[in-house]
Amino acid sequence: MRTRIRLLTRLGFLSVLAVLGQGPASADELPSKGVTPYMTHFVFRPVQSLDIAGLGKAVLLEAVGTTENMKGEKMLDKMSARCNALSVDSGPKKYIDGACVLADADGDMIFSTFDTRDVDPAQPEFKCGTHIITGGTGKYKGITGREPFACNAMPNLAGAGGYTAMDIPHTTTWEIKPAS
Repeated sequence: MRTRIRLLTRLGFLSVLAVLGQGPASADELPSKGVTPYMTHFVFRPVQSLDIAGLGKAVLLEAVGTTENMKGEKMLDKMSARCNALSVDSGPKKYIDGACVLADADGDMIFSTFDTRDVDPAQPEFKCGTHIITGGTGKYKGITGREPFACNAMPNLAGAGGYTAMDIPHTTTWEIKPAS
């Protein structure tokens, strides 16, 4: 009986130490707003295309990859990224529009749309377009923001299928507003 009581006492003490060792709950919480530079390492896969010689080309693309926070911070780091896009090249029209979702290890997501015609003149190094963050789930619920981005082309991937890769740096100004 004494052995069982000592064991329960030790387990209780260890449980208290474990809880205290976790630190305050706010240590893992995200700030309510910020500016975050991050890179997405993408592989693009053409899904379907229309290609009429001399008239134009439209390609449906899927892009998948991962993110890397350029300051080593938690926000927008080590997230999976998946986008669907339409690339149009016809006469004076040359653009890519689409939407993306980023997901973290907890399954919480951030959704954005993007337009390569929406370029922020105040950030000329990000001359490829802008993402508009329209919302999120879990810890990102209530997030909005703008992400001007650049396009750093990489060599085409070997093999058939027209796969390409690209590193896309972003500078994201974001805010998470509490649900009302």
